[in-house]
Amino acid sequence: MKTRLTLAITLGLASCLALAAQTTEPQSTDAQSTPASKARHSANPAVEAKHLAKKLNLSDDQVQKLQPILADRAQQRSALLADTTLAPKDRRAKMVSLRQDFDAKIKAILTADQQQKYDQLRQEMHDRMAQRRQAQKS
Repeated sequence: MKTRLTLAITLGLASCLALAAQTTEPQSTDAQSTPASKARHSANPAVEAKHLAKKLNLSDDQVQKLQPILADRAQQRSALLADTTLAPKDRRAKMVSLRQDFDAKIKAILTADQQQKYDQLRQEMHDRMAQRRQAQKS
């Protein structure tokens, strides 16, 4: 559960890495493409906002500003992942652009200390994902 909540913090980064893994792995089978398996990669904006509020000590006003940003990000990410006309390289580039855009929007409502903590949380998630990739290669 903690990992799932942490994934929500860095949904953009996780999306890019998950997308990269999808492009190098064989096509998924019907059993792997169940709604439960897809749920891991789609965050609930309200849950994510609550988690970030706790981790970053956000005010009620900040949480209210954050929720529509997270909802928009989830919608745009889903649309991008559903677009089968894009080449994997183009999809990754758009995902990176999307993550950068939404990180800027999120950081715009954070204080300097909260921005620093947000960056730290994203880096921790990146490190955990790198460790998992290394463990899978072993």
